[in-house]
Amino acid sequence: MERLALPNIGHVLAVASGKGGVGKTTVTVNLALALQQMGRRVGIFDADVYGPNVPLMLGVHQPKRRRQAYAPVARLGGASAYIKPLERFGLRIMSIGLLLGEDQVINPPPDAVGQLVVQTLRDVQWGDLDFLLLDLPPSAGQPQQALAHQVKLSGVAIVTTPQDLSLLDAGRSLRLFQQAGVPLLGIVENMSYFVCPNCQERHEIFQHSQRWRPPALEQAPLLGRVPMTTAISQGIERADPLVHDRPESIQAQAFREIAERLQSRLQEVAE
Repeated sequence: MERLALPNIGHVLAVASGKGGVGKTTVTVNLALALQQMGRRVGIFDADVYGPNVPLMLGVHQPKRRRQAYAPVARLGGASAYIKPLERFGLRIMSIGLLLGEDQVINPPPDAVGQLVVQTLRDVQWGDLDFLLLDLPPSAGQPQQALAHQVKLSGVAIVTTPQDLSLLDAGRSLRLFQQAGVPLLGIVENMSYFVCPNCQERHEIFQHSQRWRPPALEQAPLLGRVPMTTAISQGIERADPLVHDRPESIQAQAFREIAERLQSRLQEVAE
């Protein structure tokens, strides 16, 4: 089966996790902003059907008059995309949550979720982008499987926290992409350590040990460690992510370092 290649987009990257609550969407949004601040043209696609959080985190809302009835239809191969993305902080954004009323709920059959997300991704008028980040829901089910097998992905970044259960679940998510032949770009360790807001002292809350890594992650490169800070959560509450709100902070610098390593990894896997 030929995989969907989105036109005029340099790299389509999946950001995944096996477990909820690890801050994957926070990482996706701040990583996208870090890439954008480095002069890259960046978009975000929120692939979570049941709990889309990207619009809330970025403070974007689709005006009611522009919302389209959420009913993706089968299109002929050469048909044009028709959904216009929104823009915020220089990012192009689309989420299933932007195509629905805030109180509207959809409940497609599990087997239909993957195809629904893939077709919505295809129907967006993304324009020219260097990077399109796919913010995936947790687990190793749908729509991850459909995206991994049906869309041409440049690679996947796995978001985890240092706890052993999070690492185990991240390993399951990684195996899904490995089976589909999607290159692993690396791991982002979120909530890796705590930075005191008063004294700025760094505290290692979790034990870091290679022995805790499951076999699937033993050789995975570490893209970076993101600290646990009040500034990140405050940015979420204000719908103004930290990398945009406080670009000179050490936390924002952590995301820029991850963005740099991510681009280096893309060159490595392409060689």
